[in-house]
Amino acid sequence: MTVSLREIGVGVVGFGIVGTGTVRLLLENAELLRKRVGIPIRLVRVADQDAAKDRGIRLPEGVFIGDGMRVARDPDVHILVELVGGTAAAKDFLLEAIRNGKSVVTANKALLAECGPEIVKAVQTAGVDIGFEASVGGGIPIIRTLREGLAANRIRAIFGIINVRATTSFRA
Repeated sequence: MTVSLREIGVGVVGFGIVGTGTVRLLLENAELLRKRVGIPIRLVRVADQDAAKDRGIRLPEGVFIGDGMRVARDPDVHILVELVGGTAAAKDFLLEAIRNGKSVVTANKALLAECGPEIVKAVQTAGVDIGFEASVGGGIPIIRTLREGLAANRIRAIFGIINVRATTSFRA
């Protein structure tokens, strides 16, 4: 069954530095995004526990809420962007969104490293999409390039530098 959307509703969970930048881009580039995508992309919800912090952005009335689970369950949100960081709450938000039929986007390296297979399985089961290019190579557009632009090539290996804090354990 194909669903025809009149607009794409986006919900952002996490309104820190990255979340604020993401929201700013969505609001400031709304017309450009509409032209490129063919339908409007509307910021429906932004969730963060810290409601008092001034982020220098004026959100439309009713968009900011304090509960990320409300974003994950909101029927007007078609894509949930997780920018919380860490693994516990971030995983809960993503999995709840996926269970509710939403595609998800994350820039969360730790979450994918620790919970990637579980999240990918949930995405496949639900038939939704996951975007995680911002968590790979610091936003270098490598995944789409490999999948689409270099699909005919036989790539045997990719090498890169992985930044790991001394307190983080790394499992290959």
